[in-house]
Amino acid sequence: QVQLVESGGGLVQAGGSLRLSCTASGILFGFNAMGWYRQAPGKQRDLVALITSGGSTNYADSVKGRFTISRNDAKDTVYLQMNSLKPDDTAVYYCNLGQERYTYWGQGTQVTVSS
Repeated sequence: QVQLVESGGGLVQAGGSLRLSCTASGILFGFNAMGWYRQAPGKQRDLVALITSGGSTNYADSVKGRFTISRNDAKDTVYLQMNSLKPDDTAVYYCNLGQERYTYWGQGTQVTVSS
């Protein structure tokens, strides 16, 4: 069973930075991609950033140039470096791991950006 644990969320003032971490355990058959999604109150859960097993990355237009996704393969960990944060970035951020047959989610970590 795959488990994902996020950390690094918190309260930050607009213009500040945070780094989120997601550590995966129980990966036995590899994965296609890992990524970050976010869900603000009253809104759907949307993709923020994605990194494939081959190292390719994709970003939502709203975070391009501000957020960077990276990984540490030795630790089965992905990171989301968030710079120049805006109040609109406020959301619960969820780590995601996709395999051929199933998708796994972390419990979420709250990011709040004050104006």
